[in-house]
Amino acid sequence: KGGLPVKDPYIIKEFTNIKTKVKVSNDFSKVKESDIIIFCIPTPIDKNKLPNLKPLESSLSSVAPYLKKDQLIIIESTISPRTCRDLIKPIMEKRGFDVGKDIFLAHCPERIDPGNKKWTIENIPRVIGAISDEGLKKAAKFYESILNSSIKKLSSIEAAEATKILENSFRDINIAFVNELAVVFDKLGIDILEVINGASTKPFAFMPHYPGCGVGGHCIPVDPYYIIERAKSMGCDPKFMRLAREINDNMPEYLVQRIIEGLNDLKKSVKGSKVSVLGVAYKRNVGDIRESPAFYIIKRLKNLEAKLTVYDPHVPENSNVKSIEKALESECIVIVTDHDEFKNIDFGKYKNIKLIIDGRNCLDKNKIKKIGITYKGIGR
Repeated sequence: KGGLPVKDPYIIKEFTNIKTKVKVSNDFSKVKESDIIIFCIPTPIDKNKLPNLKPLESSLSSVAPYLKKDQLIIIESTISPRTCRDLIKPIMEKRGFDVGKDIFLAHCPERIDPGNKKWTIENIPRVIGAISDEGLKKAAKFYESILNSSIKKLSSIEAAEATKILENSFRDINIAFVNELAVVFDKLGIDILEVINGASTKPFAFMPHYPGCGVGGHCIPVDPYYIIERAKSMGCDPKFMRLAREINDNMPEYLVQRIIEGLNDLKKSVKGSKVSVLGVAYKRNVGDIRESPAFYIIKRLKNLEAKLTVYDPHVPENSNVKSIEKALESECIVIVTDHDEFKNIDFGKYKNIKLIIDGRNCLDKNKIKKIGITYKGIGR
């Protein structure tokens, strides 16, 4: 149809500039006309949290009959170490190619931060690994020709595959750490944001991460499982990573418990109470709902028989009211996504609001308490 499913303003703008140069087709034979083929296929997990490489494998198998000598195949999908060598390379070899000599295979893991105006797809540094030195040179030359960023060439394709896994597992683990502290600090009556701000004054060996009502997106909640399962196949048990996933997966339920506690403090139950969930997207100021914790929270509140309102200005198709004013008619307001539209609301204007559950710690706690509204955050 010539449309773009991505809602990121930067991507929309850039796509508009090149739209007339883009040819869209479901005819796999068209790859014969290309010198470089890039695979950006989703690599999800299934309901059992196991890696699902079938979409990538299927796409490669569909393209394989039309590959030709001297083509460069680049995988940008997130994959575990040895996937290129053990899964992708054999598909190409079955077509009679000597991978690394007459056809080239490289991995350049995708890096993108939706909604980030400073770091875009054009200027984020990239890393590259390949099956052969010649493939590495070809891939580096290609990315250097289209990006305004540094390109780091790694010694092996496995190192490149492991890079994305490391990046996102690092974030997952650190977020889990502050989420666990948030639960403890709730009990101790300590504001975790104050503690993080205090720790951030240390000019070395500390990097602030922040707690919240759940980790979303297609990277952080997914990528660690790829190395977890690969490690298991090698006889290792990455307990730390598994525990981080468990902690972060439990945060949406923790938010639900905060809602229950808050309403109980007001001598109310969730059943029959008017509750508004603000935010469905997994992160601020974007319309991306992949792996969003909002869906678990909404489902739980429905099961608890709350009179539920859902509103997200960036995801109107998943909202059941059309305006923030309508959403603010409830007695309990739950912030699930810290959109800019929610941060500067004058809650004092709404006498019906008795409780605010701030799942992103994005509101002024003291200001809300001063106007007589009960406030509960994550670790504050």
